[in-house]
Amino acid sequence: MAAIGRLSQKLLKSASLTQSRQLSAVAAHGEQAAKTWKILSFVVALPGVAVCMLNMYLRSQHHHEQPEFVPYSHLRIRSKRFPWGDGTKSLFHNPHVNALPDGYEQHDE
Repeated sequence: MAAIGRLSQKLLKSASLTQSRQLSAVAAHGEQAAKTWKILSFVVALPGVAVCMLNMYLRSQHHHEQPEFVPYSHLRIRSKRFPWGDGTKSLFHNPHVNALPDGYEQHDE
């Protein structure tokens, strides 16, 4: 019985030693991976976000005309009035972009 106990202790020691070696190897790999991702964040991600912001800024500088209103029967269906405002405008209504069921709102620019 004592021999089984000594054998199990030796197996546990060797397993824990092997596991600690593997963990130290994984930790070194983890440090390298973290450094790689940090470099990629600064070199790829941040300039990518900057280019996207520049693109949207330049696009917002152009004035776009409203498309001609076509009263399609399957769009802008109102089976009941909205519970806010005058009941025809959606909650996030934008008069420059969103048409009402009878056409765009008239506004002077």
